[in-house]
Amino acid sequence: MSNSTPVTRSTPPLHSVSVAGAVVREDGRLLAIRRADNGTWELPGGVLELDETPQGGVVREVLEETGVRVEVERLTGVYKNLARGIVALVFRCRPAGGDARVSDEASAVEWLTPGEVRERMAEVYAVRLLDALDGGGPHVRAHDGRRFVS
Repeated sequence: MSNSTPVTRSTPPLHSVSVAGAVVREDGRLLAIRRADNGTWELPGGVLELDETPQGGVVREVLEETGVRVEVERLTGVYKNLARGIVALVFRCRPAGGDARVSDEASAVEWLTPGEVRERMAEVYAVRLLDALDGGGPHVRAHDGRRFVS
């Protein structure tokens, strides 16, 4: 029998679940947005609503932010921001209609090459798109908001 006391929490940890679309065109270009609030380049996505499926949330978020309708293909990664308690589910998608356009949340919407993704995005966002291209996964990664941790 152990003499250690079990660890208890007075309040449960708070987590947020977000979804994002790694939208890949037939020519291999990837859909990316420049966020209107902070100017960073990221995948289109956002917080999953309580009453929607993860796949439904991806379709909604991508359409709201970019004007592009998508079909979800598969889950490619689960990413946790340890500093903010955000779990992000990333799904590879293919475009199914609509025209790319800016929105209240996206000051720019572009189809980028993998090289442009590496140049414009912080590592913790670029890897989410690049993971969707490798055919493996789903990948499970954690980061501190800036760098991945083991």
